[in-house]
Amino acid sequence: MPAQPPVAARRPQVRLAHGEEVVDHYAWLRDRDHPEVIALLEAENEWTATVLAPTEALQGTLFEEIKARVQETDLSVPVRQGPWWYYSRTVEGQQYAIHCRKAVTDPDEFEPAAGVDEVVLLDENDLAEGTDYFALGAFDVSPDHRLVAWSSDTSGGERYTMRVRDLTTGVDLDDVLEDTYYGTAWSADGASLFYVRPDETVRPHQLWRHHLGSPAEDDVLVREEPDARFFLGVGLSKDRRFVYCHVGSKITDEWWYLDADNPTGEFSVIEPRRQGLEYSVEHKGDHFWIVTNADGAENFKLVRAPEDDPGRDRWETVVDARPDVTLGRVEVFADWLILHERADAIRRIRVLGDDGSDHVIEPPEAVSTTSGGANAEFDSHLLRYGYTSMVTPSSVYDYDLRTRARTLRKRQPVLGGYDPADYATERVWATAPDGVEVPMSVVFKHGFERDGRAPALLYGYGSYEISIDPTFSSARLSLLDRGFVFAIAHVRGGGELGRRWYDDGKLLHKRNTFTDFIACAEALISDGWTSPDRLAIRGGSAGGLLMGAATNLAPHLFAAVVAEVPFVDCVNTILDPSLPLTVTEWEEWGNPVEDPEVYAYMRSYGPYENVEAVEYPAILATAGLNDPRVSYWEPAKWVAELRTTGTGSRPVLLKTEMGAGHGGPSGRYDAWRDEALVYAFILDAVGAT
Repeated sequence: MPAQPPVAARRPQVRLAHGEEVVDHYAWLRDRDHPEVIALLEAENEWTATVLAPTEALQGTLFEEIKARVQETDLSVPVRQGPWWYYSRTVEGQQYAIHCRKAVTDPDEFEPAAGVDEVVLLDENDLAEGTDYFALGAFDVSPDHRLVAWSSDTSGGERYTMRVRDLTTGVDLDDVLEDTYYGTAWSADGASLFYVRPDETVRPHQLWRHHLGSPAEDDVLVREEPDARFFLGVGLSKDRRFVYCHVGSKITDEWWYLDADNPTGEFSVIEPRRQGLEYSVEHKGDHFWIVTNADGAENFKLVRAPEDDPGRDRWETVVDARPDVTLGRVEVFADWLILHERADAIRRIRVLGDDGSDHVIEPPEAVSTTSGGANAEFDSHLLRYGYTSMVTPSSVYDYDLRTRARTLRKRQPVLGGYDPADYATERVWATAPDGVEVPMSVVFKHGFERDGRAPALLYGYGSYEISIDPTFSSARLSLLDRGFVFAIAHVRGGGELGRRWYDDGKLLHKRNTFTDFIACAEALISDGWTSPDRLAIRGGSAGGLLMGAATNLAPHLFAAVVAEVPFVDCVNTILDPSLPLTVTEWEEWGNPVEDPEVYAYMRSYGPYENVEAVEYPAILATAGLNDPRVSYWEPAKWVAELRTTGTGSRPVLLKTEMGAGHGGPSGRYDAWRDEALVYAFILDAVGAT
């Protein structure tokens, strides 16, 4: 290993917080226009490449393994929308997807022969020509199927340029809308398009209406949300009758609706916002169907309200809240309601018929994930859904709501002779310090011996009520086939076990997330799955905060840490309301600006503030220079502090994507190379090369 990594200069910056004088030695790294900052990031990239140079052959082997399992020329399952089948396909050697359609001849059959009567709508490979990064945002076909509104981002900054393409000629119209965000909705006549714009903090805050053929400067600002806690979004009801405008914070919702036949009309509110009242809306028949936590429904319930008077005093309970089942959302069909639920930390689908029938689509495996699919048609008897487990590749089913028969439309091909019977998955439990039982999903190859000598990778997230479900990864086979056990820690702060599970891992209970994760690591060790010198951990974004906090609390438990775009400078970020996401995040983490108790609590676990003079595991941190969600300087500052304060000889590495954002490289081959690098780092650190 080279003798010396790059070292960021210590330049003390002093500030006051609640009367306390706080020194931040690396605050200068926030100035991305300073030539020393870019030079440092580039030097860090060179250093990381130098340290990992001995693993280059292994990286190449892993990349080829990952690629060899993928059917590179492939086709998605077609989705019917009106008179067309819509689908995407990939071509060997090309980074991005190609979006296509074919005319429906038989509504129940589709011949996936690429090129036969196929209409190419968008080829992302052509659009990405000459760019280092490309992301497709909107892809919204007009009601008459003549046009598609599409948008693209070429920096990773999540600010999109929107265009409208004539699908008959394949030519983009003169309509160009700059600086847009996610979300679109067409008027019923296809002449008007609603879209969203972000503010300077990348908060979507404005709803605009564009009339096709008119200059963008003539667009109409329909609604602006001044409260920085709230994000604004737009969409269309599944029956295409209403344009929705949703305004929501972390814990409060407000929905507005407009007849899609009257795009210049006024939006009406379903129920005005009330702090803590959450609800989501769909429409069917002459009612709005609403999933809500109203009236103490902690795990949410389903209500309905008449469309002519949908306020809360008219809400009628259809499915009441249950202590052991969390209701996520409702999906509507002409004659059915589809409830997406979670029970025992597992996602499932429940079907309610207008005839009073009620049943759950039972999964074939206990530790698995059943998810929603693309169901564009309102008047249909077929439900498209997804299914996977840690041993079953991603699968797409059509479920006949009349007969309850399911048809497998596609299972993700895994080339090279993959046999799911060679692997096993199960649910195991760890006991947190306060006695709470924390579930883990694990997968391993048969023949695995629990003698404490096997390498292991433990993954965690634990924030925003986001659940990390047990799903399949063909890339992960490169670890399992080398004797690894892979585990997901379903820690508090996620939504796996209901709203209480989330509440017990946020605000002034946030430390439960970290101690739950450590308990999971200790259980893997004590139960013979692995040992500290063979255990690696991984997490990204808020999961990167988890990596940093857990490593500070128990550095002796881990041999390697992968922290991807990690939220490790959380205290300084949440203190600065000018940064993207900060104000709305106060409902997740607390407001340290105004509340000294919150400030002290966050200071007690913030990874950057709590680096100590101890021997740390090998650490690989990643960043995106254009990341609007977790700024590049967070991992850069953390790595600098680890280098200065931490002890020991294991490497602390920083790898920054200089032309990308939060999601890392955009092309699939680039993403596979990135995964190969991460795997090589882990294998080397735990001695499993």
